[in-house]
Amino acid sequence: MNYRDGNGGVTDAGQEQRPRLLDEVRRRLRLKHYSLRTEQAYVGWIRRFILHNDKRHPRDMGAVEVERFLSDLAVRGRVAAGTQNQALSSLLFLYREVLAIDLPWMEKMVRAKRPQRLPSVLSQTEVQRLLAAMDGRPWLIASLLYGTGMRLMECLRLRIKDIDFSHHEICVRDGKGGKDRRTMLPRSLTDALQREIERARTMHASELAAGFGATRLPGALARKYPRAAQEFAWQFVFPSVQRAIDPLDGATRRHHFDDAILARAMKSARQRANIDKPLSAHTLRHSFATHLIEAGYDIRTVQELLGHKNVATTQIYTHVLNRGGHGVLSPLDRV
Repeated sequence: MNYRDGNGGVTDAGQEQRPRLLDEVRRRLRLKHYSLRTEQAYVGWIRRFILHNDKRHPRDMGAVEVERFLSDLAVRGRVAAGTQNQALSSLLFLYREVLAIDLPWMEKMVRAKRPQRLPSVLSQTEVQRLLAAMDGRPWLIASLLYGTGMRLMECLRLRIKDIDFSHHEICVRDGKGGKDRRTMLPRSLTDALQREIERARTMHASELAAGFGATRLPGALARKYPRAAQEFAWQFVFPSVQRAIDPLDGATRRHHFDDAILARAMKSARQRANIDKPLSAHTLRHSFATHLIEAGYDIRTVQELLGHKNVATTQIYTHVLNRGGHGVLSPLDRV
């Protein structure tokens, strides 16, 4: 990408600095172990910021340009508060971590206030109808999301070693905030999950025979344990349908199941089940927590299963206690 200098001329960023700016952003993000999705989002916002300001280099810009960019997102782009905050976070990372510029105006940037909204929750009957309209691996993944309360990527990134059938537990590794936790393994899914693991075992044997079979390991484990990447215990429970080139190191390997396939399957199932509520994979996590509280489980237990840092985050699901026979009776119903 070429940048305009302070005099209005055009300079080649490749000649001005080594490595190029966006490449350095990626390098710093990977050095700090940010996820690939965060990397893609941050790079995208930084590119948009530069293009929005006529390709001027970020070193030549400051508070005025950042505030104008964020305001344009809100006014013209009509983006949500969370999206605007993500754009701000990416620019803060650019200036602090990449350009090493810690300016006073950065501390004064006000983040957009996110509105407090109740989560979209399915009733137990709606969950039954949704799952009945699904089959195959999407059905199993959706069932695990509802049965365990895991986040979507926590479920898709499950490794074989993280399933404990003897104790009916699942170990969720590197969840939000980099924390590990344990959640239950629904007994009703034991047989289906064991069949899925055997399917993965057969696929892994074929991959090894074809000269592949090495999975991506978290952190620096690949250097510490060079042979671990080919061990079955480290393989994904839900491997992808086909191999792909890893964008982080260029190696050809089989990643985990594509979340886009699950999204399409859930959308189709929602239509067949005649469910009119907004629905995503995260809706099943909301439904898990809500139904546990409806069943009388302690909120601290639900907090631990969800992996929430603060119980106040979990308390949003107590809205069910103020509804129907569990809460206040409308005065109209007394008439």
